[in-house]
Amino acid sequence: MEILLAALVSAAVSSVVVVLALRSRPPQAVHPAPPVRDTPSGQTRTRPRGTPAAGGPRGSPERTASGHAVDPDAPASTHAGAQETAAPEQTHALADLVSRRDELARLEERLRAKEQSVESRLREVDDRQRTLEDRGRNLEVNAAELGEARKEQIRELERVSGLSAGQAKQILLRELEDELRHDSARLIRQVEEETRHSCDRRTRSILATCMQRVAGGHAVETTVSTVELKSDELKGRIIGREGRNIRALEALTGIDFIVDDTPGAVLLSGFDGVRREVARMTLEKLLGDGRIHPARIEEAFTQARSEIDRRIIEVGEKAVFEANVGALHPELTKLLGRLHFRTSYGQNVLAHSIECSHLGALVAGELGANAKTAARACLLHDIGKAVSHEVEGPHALVGGELARRRGEAEAVAHAMEAHHNEVEPQTIEAVIVQIADATSGARPGARGESLERYTTRLRDLEELATRHEGVEKVYAIHAGREIRVIVKPEEVDDDAAVLLSRAIAQEVEKQLSYPGQIKVTVIRESRSTDYAR
Repeated sequence: MEILLAALVSAAVSSVVVVLALRSRPPQAVHPAPPVRDTPSGQTRTRPRGTPAAGGPRGSPERTASGHAVDPDAPASTHAGAQETAAPEQTHALADLVSRRDELARLEERLRAKEQSVESRLREVDDRQRTLEDRGRNLEVNAAELGEARKEQIRELERVSGLSAGQAKQILLRELEDELRHDSARLIRQVEEETRHSCDRRTRSILATCMQRVAGGHAVETTVSTVELKSDELKGRIIGREGRNIRALEALTGIDFIVDDTPGAVLLSGFDGVRREVARMTLEKLLGDGRIHPARIEEAFTQARSEIDRRIIEVGEKAVFEANVGALHPELTKLLGRLHFRTSYGQNVLAHSIECSHLGALVAGELGANAKTAARACLLHDIGKAVSHEVEGPHALVGGELARRRGEAEAVAHAMEAHHNEVEPQTIEAVIVQIADATSGARPGARGESLERYTTRLRDLEELATRHEGVEKVYAIHAGREIRVIVKPEEVDDDAAVLLSRAIAQEVEKQLSYPGQIKVTVIRESRSTDYAR
């Protein structure tokens, strides 16, 4: 490209030189015409100087060497002045031509130098290209030699080891597989431990904050109510002649009236809290009036039923107001009021539902979920217990269907159905209802549990963990909320211990029913003992 450019510049310069040379050439002088002889016999006639040629105008001016017009009829002094004026102009034109020729010479010299530089660079590029080609050929030769040497090395290794390349590859893959399995188990153990610590710390922080803000009192209730008497003489009046009064009371209320040697009290026994409360109110009205006979018993029972219905509605409205969940359908409010007379493991179901509503709203606020949906679902999650003796099915599913029929949102109904895993939780609010339910039920003193059931659960936990191979001892501690499994170190390695803890936890989830969660800890310990004598 540079050579072509230099050639074009050289051609342009040559053209400029030719043009300048043509412009600088002085015009030729006008010579006088030769003499003309015109004779009748063909002889030549000489035209006198200063006379015009034939056919030309007389007195036409002549041109000087510089191109100026000269009048031939003018005197000689006029011609001399014109020649003196044209001389400086010719000198100036010659000087200008010389300077331009010098400049062109310098340009040609520069172009020559650039051409030489381009040629030298082209030679260097050619040399480098030849060098690279030589190196490429050398590399190809070396690669071929290395390939042959590698093949020879593999053949020698196969001869020395007595194994083919495929067999050695299989052995290496097995060793890598074992090593990777060990590394993966170690990595899984590390990730699970870090995740567990992080989750435990975050969960404890959230639950501690929510539980501190909800300071609900719990009174353990039973299935027995007590009516105090002013004197034991009233017991005979309650029983009536041949037991007609007590039979009428039991027939109307459906509750067992226990009149025994307990001083100053009558016990009312029944699993339906509403009926038991109606029976208690009926008996108190009869004792206050003093007239106890079957007709009066029916009147007192009717009045107690009317009062209990009003009280149920009032209790339900109060619960809705305390939970701060907005308006509810009147039927749902009435069912909530009936939960006031129901207990679960000795815990009042309505008080438990209100506490769950507060806990669910707080947990949802901490996790960024819908606090209103969580609070409504927590308040209504056990509403199926109010009609569980009237409708077949788990109370969670019954409650969810009731909520749908009464216009509750699908998210609320789904969270109610999923709080005991009758359906798979699909929303974070459903999981929050489970958390709130377990937290309220697991609070110390919230629920009562018999000693026999407690010991049975501990025994079942220990027997479930003992069935696995390599287990030496099992201890259920912390009121059955943790299982510590001691394994035989010669039969169970560290990786198997991780898998064993997971297997035991899955079996506990499938086979046992328990509130909250149970921690499974597998302990593997190796000891080496010697004596210095």
